[in-house]
Parts: sequence; structure tokens; C-alpha cells
Amino acid sequence: MERWLERHAEPLYALMRVVVGLLFACHGAQKLFGVLGGQSRLADPKLFAAGIIELVGGGLIALGLWAGYAAFIASGEMAVAYFTTHAPGGFWPILNKGELPVLYCFVFLHVASRGSGRLSVDALAKRRRT
Repeated sequence: MERWLERHAEPLYALMRVVVGLLFACHGAQKLFGVLGGQSRLADPKLFAAGIIELVGGGLIALGLWAGYAAFIASGEMAVAYFTTHAPGGFWPILNKGELPVLYCFVFLHVASRGSGRLSVDALAKRRRT
């Protein structure tokens, strides 16, 4: 299986980056605009900042534009969200409803370590410069 999937590593990474980035951006849209079943959180400065990070960061990650930087910031936001909101409810993420922030945190840490990848706006811009 690894031999077959290895040939498709770049498109699969790009697909993961796009899907995760867009899903993350949806959380930001919920907080900022009250869409997609969410409530606008503009009155709370922490949630407003989280919404900006999620909407803008998710969009940058999905596009592959400065994705490493955006993912590093998003990873940190998810770590803070976990420890401030979920961890007080107990140690295990499955019990404190913190699975999603933990998952986002580590996926974004992976994206931060790998960058935008070959199928990204960053790669396209680099090809055009050379």
C-alpha cells in the first residue's frame, strides 16, 4: 500500500491541506459571521481573535499561501483552546470533548513542519519567479 500511495503523496498532502484548511475556516466564519449554525462572537475579544485566526489561517492553509506560518499560529491557537476550554473538564480529550482541537493542533503542526507543498500558491509563485 505504501508504495502505491507514495506516488500520490503530494496530491494527497495538498488535498488534506485544502480540506483541513477549509474546515478550519468554517469555524472562523461561525465565530465572526454567525453562519453555518454558529453564533457571532464579535463581543468577546478572545473569540473574535480566534475567529480571525481560523478564517484567515484556514484560508491560507487551504490555498498553500504561507501555510507553514499560518499552520504554526493555528496549531498554537488550538493548543490554547484545548488547555483553556477542554482540559479543565478532565484529562482525556474523548471525555472533555477536546478531540477536535487536539487533532487540529497536531495536523497543523505537521503542516507547519512541511510547509505549503508542491501543489500550492507558494509553489506556483516560486515557479513564476524562476
